[in-house]
Amino acid sequence: MEWESFLKITNRLPLINTENLMVGSACPASVEVQISRWKRAGKIIQLKKGIYILAEPYRKIEVYEPYIAAILKSPSYLSLEKALEYYNLIPEAVTVYTSVTTKRNARFVSEAGIFDYKHIKDSLFWGYTTLTVNKQTAFIASPEKALLDFFYLKKVTVSLEYLEELRLQHVEKMNITKLHKYAQKFKKPKMLQVAALIKEYSTQYKRGEKVM
Repeated sequence: MEWESFLKITNRLPLINTENLMVGSACPASVEVQISRWKRAGKIIQLKKGIYILAEPYRKIEVYEPYIAAILKSPSYLSLEKALEYYNLIPEAVTVYTSVTTKRNARFVSEAGIFDYKHIKDSLFWGYTTLTVNKQTAFIASPEKALLDFFYLKKVTVSLEYLEELRLQHVEKMNITKLHKYAQKFKKPKMLQVAALIKEYSTQYKRGEKVM
């Protein structure tokens, strides 16, 4: 396959799945060779085995990073710090796209970004919604679930002081009733403690009181 022919097929696709390219090919091995050459030449970027994106000069469509996160490991949804940044619950820009998955932990690093995956058991895989940009659909935890996932998976000791160190902000965006119901579903006393402390933090935050 020539590069120009390849571009006509792929330059309006957010991601390139080489398995799809090889379907119907008379010589799949030659396609693999070309893919390797284009990768070495910097024309395409490998996200993981079999999944690529075009280098920026050749794209006709913007690639939505949360969509990449959803494709690299499925099922998964964005959570933890990246979701907290999305909802403006923390002030820092987060460079790592952390998702939770019912599959094994994993990490994919490329020019497109760092995509991290944390295992969570099937019974806790809920509390997320869809995001669609440029017809690219991704999944992200609700604000309440992102916070609970954070404390459940990070295994940090929660306290009002820690919430202050996290610089948790705009807590009025959270539904405290939903937060408590979600915490109950974890069936862990610690998660109920987390919900109670966040509620206390939220109350003081709304009053403009110093939390610590």
